[in-house]
Amino acid sequence: MTRTLLLILIFYLLSGCTTLYKPSTSIAIYDFGTQEYSQNESQSLNSKSKSILIADAAAPLWLDNTTIQYRLLYHNSTQTYTYTNSRWKAPPATLLARKIRDRIVSNSNEQVVKNSSTAKTDYILHLELEEFIQAFDTMNESHVAIGLRASLIERNSRTIFAQKDFAVTAKTPTADAVGAVWAFGSAANQLINELMDWLTTKLPSQ
Repeated sequence: MTRTLLLILIFYLLSGCTTLYKPSTSIAIYDFGTQEYSQNESQSLNSKSKSILIADAAAPLWLDNTTIQYRLLYHNSTQTYTYTNSRWKAPPATLLARKIRDRIVSNSNEQVVKNSSTAKTDYILHLELEEFIQAFDTMNESHVAIGLRASLIERNSRTIFAQKDFAVTAKTPTADAVGAVWAFGSAANQLINELMDWLTTKLPSQ
């Protein structure tokens, strides 16, 4: 084997080793996890006899994706950023609507209808996600904010029976994507509690 061929062989072997041991950049995928409900929570809507269709939540284009977004309030509050190696499992509106639907189903037995069903219902709960972002107050401190508009619509007349804007915040335990995910889960639970209280007062009794 000539000296030139030997050098070429060594070069390819070294290149192969470099490629083989090159570290991979994996992307962490998150959702809101699970939550157990207390007996008191599960009884809050049982006195209602009206059926509800939970529509899929709407969201503006900037929220209709799986990125985890944040702002640097101390630097430029008008600009948004996204984490490179962290993503939501589905768009935030989808995750939040699913969590709301699961909670209402657990609290009202057979009175809730999924959006894909053809069954007739008395009311439609329309959800609009308006804010869902992490905000850095300083380099080491941040919080998350969720804004949601809920509209309870009479299905027969298609008129708005009741409507309310919800806004909740939660401080992150750490100023990063992991801390944001934890805080979003906590804020979502708080928002759903407020939504359930609102539905309890607005839905007619049997």
